[in-house]
Amino acid sequence: MTSAPAPQAVLPHAVLFDMDGTLVDTEHLWWAATAEIAAELGHQLGESDQPEVLGHAVEHTAAHLDRVLAHSPGAAVLAERLNEAFTSRVAAQVVPRPGALALLGRLREAAVPTALVSASPRQVVDLVLRHLGADWFAVTLAAEDTPRTKPDPAPYLAAAAHLGLDPADCVAVEDTPTGVTSAHAAGCAVLAVPSSAVAMPVGPGITLLGSLTEADLPLLAGLTSAAKLSGQTGQTGPRE
Repeated sequence: MTSAPAPQAVLPHAVLFDMDGTLVDTEHLWWAATAEIAAELGHQLGESDQPEVLGHAVEHTAAHLDRVLAHSPGAAVLAERLNEAFTSRVAAQVVPRPGALALLGRLREAAVPTALVSASPRQVVDLVLRHLGADWFAVTLAAEDTPRTKPDPAPYLAAAAHLGLDPADCVAVEDTPTGVTSAHAAGCAVLAVPSSAVAMPVGPGITLLGSLTEADLPLLAGLTSAAKLSGQTGQTGPRE
């Protein structure tokens, strides 16, 4: 008598990870670097600045500071100073987010391709990868690698194209509204794991989770399956 074949594991096609605040605890370093530069120029960062700082590329935040500072040295100078301040902090402190390395390990064991999709400059991405390990990812994209960065969908569209996949077959993992907007606009199912109290977009295709420690492969696979059933991506609201 022959035994029935074991059921095939349910796996996601690919998982596309944001970096800062999602895989590594660097979002607070970016805020601290921005606060330092702003304070030197007479501006105290507050809650109203969060949407223009968290999850954004250096150039976006520099342009924001250029608008709000009474005496600005110019957006280009601000971008250079922000990049230097952030890079020095990252070089001294790269800490993986809870559950990040374990999830990457499970994806590797299951041969699920992954990509790193960051709005940080390549210099910062490569610095983090020296600590985290570049071999986790089939492709890594930094701010310079696409004509437009987050919240534009271009980075996630490029990552899916590099992997030879339809974005709708990919799960993007993000921590900020800017990143969620980018991934959702690209057509990815989105797993949002917030790194701050900034309100996340909600709706079809966006699933909220408290920590990557709660994420597993069946959950990730289910997000793209739910996407196709709903006509866009994923499920709505927090996962209970």
